[in-house]
Parts: sequence; structure tokens; C-alpha cells
Amino acid sequence: MAVDATLPYDDQNIFAKILRGEIPNRTVYEDDFALAFHDINPQAPTHVLVIPKGAYVCWDDFSAKASDAEIAGFVRAVGKVARDLGLVAPGYRLLANTGTDSHQEVPHLHV
Repeated sequence: MAVDATLPYDDQNIFAKILRGEIPNRTVYEDDFALAFHDINPQAPTHVLVIPKGAYVCWDDFSAKASDAEIAGFVRAVGKVARDLGLVAPGYRLLANTGTDSHQEVPHLHV
């Protein structure tokens, strides 16, 4: 079901549960600002999700409410994950769905 990006953050979403350690994941990278893990239903040979550790529904919510340190830390984490996985030379795609029309399914920002 698509997410209404204007609704408040739901702390029972699957990514919030992963962040709390309630659901296991295959972690690729973690720091103070982000967690990166393999998607459980990959759509590409390398399909990794990077999520901020803060409670943000989507990119709009994150860019409006996150601190400068959170934004910089998250963006740097995305780049580090791509470099660590050897994706820079062959190329990679970043995607962040926001809201109903984009078919966002989990109400926690993920790239």
C-alpha cells in the first residue's frame, strides 16, 4: 500500500523495527546517522537500502526537519556504501520514492 507522505511518522514500520533490532537484517554499513542493508526482495544484482536513523517519513520530511549533521551524515553514508560495494566504476542508481504517486511502500525514508 502506498504511503501518504504527509502523515506523521509511524514508529511501527518495518525500518523502525530494524533500527530497534526487532527484525534482523544483512547490514552493509552503519554509523551514527545511517544504516545500510541488503533488500529482502532485490530488484537488481546489488540492491541495498540506506536509511537515516532518525524518524523521517520521506525525503521531503528529512530535508525539512533533519539537522545539517544528519543530512550530511546520511548523504556521506550513501556515497560510502556505493564506494565500499565497488559500484562507482560500473555505475549505480539512487532512488527515493516520496508519497502515494511514487508508490512509496514503507513510511521511512530510504534510498
